[in-house]
Amino acid sequence: MDSPVTTGTQHGERERQDRLRVVYVDGDDGDASAVRTTLSAADDEFDVRVCETADDALAALDGDAVDCVVSEYQLPDRDGVALLRAVRDSRPTLPFILFTDDGDERVASAAISAGVTDYLTKTPLGEQTAVLRQRITDAVATRRAETRILDRMTDAFFALNEDWEFTYLNDRGRQVISDAAEIAIEGDDLLGRDIWEAIPSAVGTEFYEQYHRAMREQEAVSFEAYYEPLETWFEVNAYPSATGLSVYFRDVTERREHERELGKREETLRETYRVVSRKDMDLEAKVERLLDIGREALGTDVAALSRIEGETYVFDIVRDPTGDTQPGDTVPLETTNCERAVVEEQTLVLADIAADAPDLAERAGFTEMGITCYLGTPVVVDGEVYGTFCFYDTEPREPFTDWEVTLVELMGNWVSYEREREHHREELTRERNRLEEFANVVSHDLRNPLNVAFGRLELIAAEYDGDPEHVGAARRALERMDELIEDVLALARGGDKVVDATEVALSDVATAAWNTVESADATLDLVDEDATIRGDGTRLQQLFENLFRNAVEHGGESVTVRVGTLPGGRGFFVEDDGPGLSEADREQVFERGYTTSDDGTGFGLAIVGQIAEAHGGGVRATEGEAGGARFEVTGIETG
Repeated sequence: MDSPVTTGTQHGERERQDRLRVVYVDGDDGDASAVRTTLSAADDEFDVRVCETADDALAALDGDAVDCVVSEYQLPDRDGVALLRAVRDSRPTLPFILFTDDGDERVASAAISAGVTDYLTKTPLGEQTAVLRQRITDAVATRRAETRILDRMTDAFFALNEDWEFTYLNDRGRQVISDAAEIAIEGDDLLGRDIWEAIPSAVGTEFYEQYHRAMREQEAVSFEAYYEPLETWFEVNAYPSATGLSVYFRDVTERREHERELGKREETLRETYRVVSRKDMDLEAKVERLLDIGREALGTDVAALSRIEGETYVFDIVRDPTGDTQPGDTVPLETTNCERAVVEEQTLVLADIAADAPDLAERAGFTEMGITCYLGTPVVVDGEVYGTFCFYDTEPREPFTDWEVTLVELMGNWVSYEREREHHREELTRERNRLEEFANVVSHDLRNPLNVAFGRLELIAAEYDGDPEHVGAARRALERMDELIEDVLALARGGDKVVDATEVALSDVATAAWNTVESADATLDLVDEDATIRGDGTRLQQLFENLFRNAVEHGGESVTVRVGTLPGGRGFFVEDDGPGLSEADREQVFERGYTTSDDGTGFGLAIVGQIAEAHGGGVRATEGEAGGARFEVTGIETG
């Protein structure tokens, strides 16, 4: 009964392998004959091999491919559940149908625990064999559908039994395991082999530990691990059962490399920010550090900040581990790659100069230096190209990435900004020095003769018996000249930024300023007597003096001046109940020399604006609560 029997009608050239290949195991000749008869009516759908014993069936499974096993429970050498367990050891997904009259709840429970596909009673045999035919067809169709799915998965998959032997691998899994085992594997050669014997290098790795943990604890595990022999990162999901382990895994090396690269980029940006934000480093030290950061990120040996002087290329700041290039070295601009970046005012990107720009490869200056790759961006100061911020090496390289180009441009733009700020600071320093020198000359050369004039006027006034208004007019003219000198000195010396601010009482500063102003019948109203203000006390007093003087001059001798803080501690205000300012005047009152009074110098409110700016704030003119002028000084902390 162990000979192959083909049932069904032959249809032309249909191949045997297109039929469902079934192993039927039964020691009862009568039942076997009935089953064979029923299946033979299936229009050549089945290719059946009948086996009398469990051992015969297992031998059949080792030979030809089989789509389904159907077995009676009572067999001459062992029962059907024992046969099922033996089949599951090597074929965990192979459909297995228990077809028996001897079953009960105990048998059914054991069969289900062992992984039976279906359970069917024989009685009545004629009707049940027809049902059996459909159950075989459904089970095989389901199994084949699952196996299509597995083989077409981009993820690798393999299954192991409880003895760590391979019972199934999809195409991708077979390829990866073959590479890991460093052996050529064809077809199902891995089936039945112990995974740790096939891949001894995996013993003791995280894969080994995680798979054993999953089987030991009967809980799924998910992890990522690096397999050194393949130089590959794998993402693994392993699902245990009582009969083995199913493992899905994929190559995530590219993703991990991408994440690692993103991490490096993030760290590069953080380090760049740390450098540019440091206050204890001068510009040259910062540029040197940026050049080092760029060299490391790009993998180039040499980096430099250059400046262009006419037709000469000057190495301004250089990072060259060979020492061949030093700061201050010069070469003709026309011999450098940088000339193109300078002329075109665009970043120049050359991973292989000989291939990417043959005309530049022949330039004498850089040819002698052996430069074969270059990435540089122009440094622009006040609209003019100052020089270049560049990186280069003596070996061609892979094309520069967009990230690398962006990094160099970001650093180059920062250098442009800082060089421009430095240039402006130098210009401002020179201007301030000239202005202060002028103020000193004015102070010395005008105040001395002015003091002589005051002295002589007093002598004249003592002996003069004419109209006293003449003497008064002369005195007022001299006093106006003295005010002009004081204002010019204040403007010349008041532009420095306040660095060491201290907290002072607002009432103290305002009262001290009010006492220096000829206020006649004017009234000072301190709205917030307990408020404090943070700044330079002397300069803040001068600010209040000028605002008070402005209020008295324009609001009249009986004007009331109010002082208080702005909401949120963002500054303070000074307002009066005088005639106020027109909207046009509000925009111009802080300009130097602008005044609406015949007696004004036009410098008082300009000095107020200058002192506010020196504190990091500003001032604006608006309308007060009583309709007069209101000045709000913001950006100076109050409390």
